[in-house]
Amino acid sequence: MQPRRLTPRPAHVYLFGTCLVDLFVPQAGVDAVRLLEREGLVVHFPPAQSCCGQPAYTSGNPDEARAVARAQLALFEHDWPIVVPSGSCAGMMREHWPKLFDDEPATQARARAVGERVHELAQFLVEVLHVDYSQADASPVTVGLHTSCSARREMGTRAHGVALLAALPGVSLETHANESECCGFGGVFSLKHADISGAMVRDKVAALEGVAPCFVTADCGCLLNITHAAQHRQRALAGEHIATFIMRRLEAGA
Repeated sequence: MQPRRLTPRPAHVYLFGTCLVDLFVPQAGVDAVRLLEREGLVVHFPPAQSCCGQPAYTSGNPDEARAVARAQLALFEHDWPIVVPSGSCAGMMREHWPKLFDDEPATQARARAVGERVHELAQFLVEVLHVDYSQADASPVTVGLHTSCSARREMGTRAHGVALLAALPGVSLETHANESECCGFGGVFSLKHADISGAMVRDKVAALEGVAPCFVTADCGCLLNITHAAQHRQRALAGEHIATFIMRRLEAGA
């Protein structure tokens, strides 16, 4: 399913903040709102939103995932884009919500209609808003980029992250050897297969710190996994959500 191409530029958008942003990285959600408002959009945040249902879905619990998705479907009444600061959650909403309702044609149609309005944040900034960050802080910094597995497969968003970093003066992106590999988070995967997950994130930390002192990502699950692993191993590698990184550069250049 391809996201709807928006012409003309929308005046209103929804933000689906995700449970990880809400509970662990609220600044990423705040900065996503600020980036959208900077472009003149009115951002609406339905307060009853919770989770996209991905943890239940990938754990083999479709009934629980269906209940979560059904509750979210009722929240997006207006025909506005739904911007998500997480490629994996956006992929769940766009690609998998309709599959949950194969036995409910009316609800499935609603899930498809909602899914067509879902945009990952970086993709929305690049393809829909055509942002100009040329006035951002130009002080030199080298960063790595991590794109989650789901974001790569389902939303194709790596190119948008690269484009946003390229639009920021002074930012040099270094590609690391393990960029296409999973960080080992995978939601409940990191709990059920802790040893495998731990080995994967150690490789990811080593690859990132081999090219840059810090990294950015558009997925908070990966961000938490990589940064906590680096702290546990007493590594200096720092990480930020891409919305916060961009907002910080814009404010410094104001």
